[in-house]
Amino acid sequence: MGLGTTLSKKMRTTPPVRLVVISFLILILIGGLILMLPVCSRSGQGTSLPDALFTSVSAVCVTGLTKFDTWLHWSTFGQVVILLLIQLGGLGIITFTTGFALLFRQKVGLRELSLARENLQGDNLNVSQLLRMILTVTFVAEGAGALIMALRFVPQFGPYGLWLAIFHSVSAYCNAGFDIMGFLHPYASLAPYAGDPLIMIPAYILMLIGGVGFVVISDVYYTKIYRRIKGQKPSPLSFHTVLVLVSELVLLTFGMLAFLSLEYDNTLSGMNWGDKIVTAWFQSNTMRTAGFTAVDVTQQKDLTTLISLVLSFIGAAPCSTGGGIKTTTLVVLVATVVSVMRGREDTVIRHHMISHNVVYRALTIFTGGILTVFVTTGIVLLSNTELNVGAIAALQEAVAAFSTIGMSPNLTPLLDDPSLIALSFAMFIGRVGLVSLGLSVSIRHSGKPGCVMPEARIIVG
Repeated sequence: MGLGTTLSKKMRTTPPVRLVVISFLILILIGGLILMLPVCSRSGQGTSLPDALFTSVSAVCVTGLTKFDTWLHWSTFGQVVILLLIQLGGLGIITFTTGFALLFRQKVGLRELSLARENLQGDNLNVSQLLRMILTVTFVAEGAGALIMALRFVPQFGPYGLWLAIFHSVSAYCNAGFDIMGFLHPYASLAPYAGDPLIMIPAYILMLIGGVGFVVISDVYYTKIYRRIKGQKPSPLSFHTVLVLVSELVLLTFGMLAFLSLEYDNTLSGMNWGDKIVTAWFQSNTMRTAGFTAVDVTQQKDLTTLISLVLSFIGAAPCSTGGGIKTTTLVVLVATVVSVMRGREDTVIRHHMISHNVVYRALTIFTGGILTVFVTTGIVLLSNTELNVGAIAALQEAVAAFSTIGMSPNLTPLLDDPSLIALSFAMFIGRVGLVSLGLSVSIRHSGKPGCVMPEARIIVG
């Protein structure tokens, strides 16, 4: 009783940001221990703890880097475990449990809402409303995506096609990049269906919804759609939503045009014009979100790889299932540079002044991301000298881990344990956020339950 009371008190006084980080660690550990079991492997011989933990980290951190081809190594039960880890990791375990309580009208206190806010990295939010929106959108989007994909998979593979549709729908929405198409070709990803609208379009939309962020989805719904349903005049979108949507459009368009022009006669050769457009749009999105591949990325041009690395490092929007430094972080940094060049003391975006705290946070996220990527790249290079790993390939691996994109040049299965540990740390940092991880380590117990962080005016990472 004394131990339980002490533990309960410890939990109540632990800062929410630390509990969020701990929840991811616990989920990773549980997932790794389960994946070790013989029933999870196709051979029935079990999986070593390091390999099982690496897979669990990749799934919980919705990255998609794998030591083995998911279909070839893992049994159907193992694939189900991986999918559950992706779902819980993509939404955040605390967000998921709190959201279910709210969805079914159970009582949720300030402490739980504070945890959910920290897990969402959200500010100025109606958290209860947002959590209901997250769960509703998640299951509707994943269900609709699975139904559309099933129109292609079920006629081809029978009842098993339904499992293929569910797995890839959840993986796409959570921006995980895991696939189970290895029975067609190891590490095939979605390349066998490049240009196929029944696979490419729903996967693209799912990645886009998961990547723009739950705050944006909620804002668009309640300010535009919900008010029209109620017969009211739509209200303006929030400043954060406008920034996210504009930056998404710019990055998607740039990525598509760059990929189409550079790969037109290379990885896109042999496709008709329509398939090339669809595939280029898909690649432009996936290189910042899920990491699915519709082409063989090992055959793309060096300049395409460089652009992919930059876009992957930027990543998706805040409060989304994607990783990277986040689009609004880039916007704030670019706006700061422009403002300084114009002689302004404050960062200004569209006639709005951005607080110094937001600028400092954006700079911290960017600098920390660069350091994480370069340290990880260095470890991969130093630990695998016998493989003659090139600097670009090692950099791709490090960016794929930190950005939780998982778009790798198939180097992961060849790496040694120190490299896998470094990649695991990079994935974890990329998923929970560098600032959140730093605060979870440095912040002291508040001594007061329900401590809530000060609110900001914009979300940057």
